[in-house]
Amino acid sequence: MAQVVIVDNVAPEAGRTLARAGHKIQAFSKKLDLPALIAACAGCQALIVRSATDVTAGLIAACPELQVVGRAGVGTDNIDVDAATRQGVLVVNAPTGNTIAAAEHALGLMLALARNIPQASSTLRQGRWERAQFRGVELMGKTLGILGLGRVGSAVALRAQSLGMRVLGYDPYLNPDNVIAGVVLADSREVFAQSDFLTLHLPLSAETRGFINHETLAMMKPGIRIINTARGGLIVEEALISALTTGQVAGAALDVLAEEPCTDSPLFELENVIITPHLGASTEEAQAQVATEVARQVAAALAGQRPHHCLNWDQVQSYTARLQRPGVLSGCNQANPGAHNKVAIL
Repeated sequence: MAQVVIVDNVAPEAGRTLARAGHKIQAFSKKLDLPALIAACAGCQALIVRSATDVTAGLIAACPELQVVGRAGVGTDNIDVDAATRQGVLVVNAPTGNTIAAAEHALGLMLALARNIPQASSTLRQGRWERAQFRGVELMGKTLGILGLGRVGSAVALRAQSLGMRVLGYDPYLNPDNVIAGVVLADSREVFAQSDFLTLHLPLSAETRGFINHETLAMMKPGIRIINTARGGLIVEEALISALTTGQVAGAALDVLAEEPCTDSPLFELENVIITPHLGASTEEAQAQVATEVARQVAAALAGQRPHHCLNWDQVQSYTARLQRPGVLSGCNQANPGAHNKVAIL
């Protein structure tokens, strides 16, 4: 039996799944500050978080018995995977459970952006009937550019085609044989130049941070509309604000921001911007699915099995194998790589 700490209000399915596997669960319905989190994780073998909690090198070092960190969702940019790997801690996620929710939210934002739905609703509630001000555009016949054709990007592509949109996709890591039928692969410059709408579905990394910036915005078709339900750090917000002000970008619909939570931003002052508070995965179905999915990954890791969705299995195996020379890690548990997490690689 392992001790598992769950924070960030992960759906109860995670705790139930792990409890059925015989593990002891300590669940918190909110984010904990660092001292409280360290105290809660004392002696724990597994930690499950959503996006609110940062799993830093310091936190990992303060939890010497930790074997696996689970992310109830897709992105793991709030987890120091390198630090986890150096301490033999596996990092797992739940990349499939919220695919439909995220794709549907992106499409919802695109429709709202095309028809000015939030703005029109707001003015009417203020007692103003302003039909002429909110003339929109149709999606039928427009070109949708998709940056990132993973699970969510592909789900958006499939649904956008049913709306009569032409779809261009950019993904330098995608095998062309796996592209959704009807999607035309192109380089980023072609996507920028031809798209009427652009939706972002890239992971946040050193290579993609600030992917949308002054230079790339200048490459885009004048009047483009941008949707971002991936990560706020993909966009240089200052550059986007400038492009929205000049009209180079006709409008933006954002579910994510560079810093979250955020209740005050120059973006909030622009009439051609729609913003939601990171709701992409916020459906009852998605939260239950990612909770169950990540719990199964954590349970597999605690059982010494290779999880289906593990970011650093091979790296942890390599590191721990190097340390298992005579006199260094004698007596380590061969079945569970997380048992080697007490030793840092120097």
